[in-house]
Amino acid sequence: MAKAQPAEVEAPAPKPLVWLHGEIKTPPFAAEGRQEAGMLLRLMQQGEHLGMPQAEPLPDVGKRCGALRVRDAQHNWRIMYRVDPDAILILEVYAKKTRKIPDEVIERCQDRLKQYDKAVKASRKQSGK
Repeated sequence: MAKAQPAEVEAPAPKPLVWLHGEIKTPPFAAEGRQEAGMLLRLMQQGEHLGMPQAEPLPDVGKRCGALRVRDAQHNWRIMYRVDPDAILILEVYAKKTRKIPDEVIERCQDRLKQYDKAVKASRKQSGK
C-alpha cells in the first residue's frame, strides 16, 4: 500500500502595496534603511502582524493604521500605512524630527484615506459589486 503524501499548504498570495504617497529610495534613505523598510513591508505583505519596536499602531489616523519605524544613519523614518483585506496602503513616508507626529501628517494621511475609500466605493458601485 502506498503512503499518502502530506498535502502542501499554499501560502496566501502576498498583498500588493498601494502607494498613495511617498517612496523609499537611496537617497534620502541610506541603503541599510531602505533594505530594512523593504523587509518590513514584505513581512506585512505576507500577513505578519508587526509590533514594537518595528511598528506602532496609530488609531488616531484610522482603523488598521500604523507606522513602520525605520532608523538609518541619518534619520528616524516613519512609513505610515493601513492594512486592508486586499492590500497594504502606504500613506506617507517622512523623516521623524520630533517626538510627536505632526498634525499635518495625520491630516494628510486621513485625507488620502478618505479619497482612496471614496474612489474604491465609486469603482465598486460602477462595476456593480
